[in-house]
Amino acid sequence: MKQLAESSEVDVSKAVKALETKIQKLKVDTYKNLTRWQRVQLSRHEERPYTLDYIYNMTDDFVEIHGDRTVKDDKAMVGGFGTLNGQSVMFVGQQKGRNTKQRQMRNFGMANPEGYRKALRLFKMAEKFGRPIVTLIDTPGAFPGLEAEERGQGEAIARNIKEMFMLKVPVICIIIGEGASGGALGIAIGDRVLMMENTWYSVISPESCSSILWRSWDYKEQAAEALKLTATDMQGFGLIDGIIEEPLGGAHRDPDWMYKNLKERILSEIETLSAMSSSERINTRIDKFSNMGEVVE
Repeated sequence: MKQLAESSEVDVSKAVKALETKIQKLKVDTYKNLTRWQRVQLSRHEERPYTLDYIYNMTDDFVEIHGDRTVKDDKAMVGGFGTLNGQSVMFVGQQKGRNTKQRQMRNFGMANPEGYRKALRLFKMAEKFGRPIVTLIDTPGAFPGLEAEERGQGEAIARNIKEMFMLKVPVICIIIGEGASGGALGIAIGDRVLMMENTWYSVISPESCSSILWRSWDYKEQAAEALKLTATDMQGFGLIDGIIEEPLGGAHRDPDWMYKNLKERILSEIETLSAMSSSERINTRIDKFSNMGEVVE
């Protein structure tokens, strides 16, 4: 209609405006009523910002720290110090790749034991210097390979969970994409656990759940519904502390707005948590996770 108006000099501005309003309303209605499986797909969108995208766009002087001082540097787990409006923060998170070469290097965001041990080393470093910790979670799970199990995958994740409960500095954990199984939980014990609007958090992915229960991936949509893995579900169960709003259509639609919104939320949470004593934060953290779930006798 706009092209027609330009070529014929006919005034159709009212009709164009009415259509644009209708399109916007349809978008709002569509994204407000996405199924759980559609949320999973949106969390995996190839243009969605990853951990390093958030870190580099939120901080002024990020310095990445490498290695676990035991085996090697796991490229699937990244971390280091960065400054948010003058506040020094330790960032740790899983990093995926944009193309085939990067995905291989980052192991599709699936960390090995040395990745979780690197994360723990950075947590302890932040604690030593009294700096708050922010973890950005985006992983389809910890790497399930034989070599990972040989190097103690389960022990590394379990140790992280135990140690994170006792960290004396504020800890904020944010699911920015996929939050699957122990791979996510290994860096997700914090004073605040937040989820972005179009993310998921569960003990297993819908595809893996479908393959176990039905011996096929064809039932992944039913599995997603049964798992109740969206941010709204998690908040309803009391398993997270809040949901971070995304632009209409997902974080990739307006990354700059998303970086700004997330940065403001992190600074607000740090300010609130810093007002508490370390012992108060630790006790509150332990009580929060201890009270999760229901026991039926």
